[in-house]
Amino acid sequence: MHKTLVAVLATAGFMSTAAFAADREVRVDDRLDASADTLADMMRASDKGIPHDLLDKARCVVVVPGMKKAGFIFGAKFGAGFAACRKSGGAGWSAPAAMRVEGGSVGFQIGASETDIVLLVMNDSGMRHLLSDKFTIGGEATAAAGPIGRDAAAETDAMMNAEMLSYSRSRGLFAGISLEGATLRPDGETNKELYGREATNREILTGDFHTPAVARKFERALNRESAERSR
Repeated sequence: MHKTLVAVLATAGFMSTAAFAADREVRVDDRLDASADTLADMMRASDKGIPHDLLDKARCVVVVPGMKKAGFIFGAKFGAGFAACRKSGGAGWSAPAAMRVEGGSVGFQIGASETDIVLLVMNDSGMRHLLSDKFTIGGEATAAAGPIGRDAAAETDAMMNAEMLSYSRSRGLFAGISLEGATLRPDGETNKELYGREATNREILTGDFHTPAVARKFERALNRESAERSR
């Protein structure tokens, strides 16, 4: 029994290490484009999509395209994406700041999946967590499954009870996908690649950083989806 458990743990560790290494090799511009496509698709999924009213009220948005989750008894989840926050006065969005999502789970599970994740940060408290060095969903920060479609009552209830609203689109089969217990942290290496120097997520999301050319598609997606509601 002991040898079997060691073997399972070793296999899980190998899978996680290999997946993280492969994820790091994904080009930054490709990940930005994937984030833009993810946001556009999840906002435009008719009555099953993210309500535009909620995006209009969100302080910040986090998009993680293709978050990976794999498990055999012991599971792991990890992904990389980008966050943006509204500028002072609500005029447009900040330049993107790179984020990483990582966490684990224990239970009877087997399988693998890739899931697109969108987090809407709805208030000042949620934004403070996002601007910190790291935070854990279900620990420091609260997140609820966001309502879909056009149910205004559900939107109001969700906004009053959560710092963040989470949405997912699964491209694989995996029971019980959840961000509960996942940790979000800045991705300093990607930020340095994007801006040519070290910069914290707080500096990027609250400062006057110029959006890099490779992030223009992501910027357009944010502005386009925000503008859809005003038409």
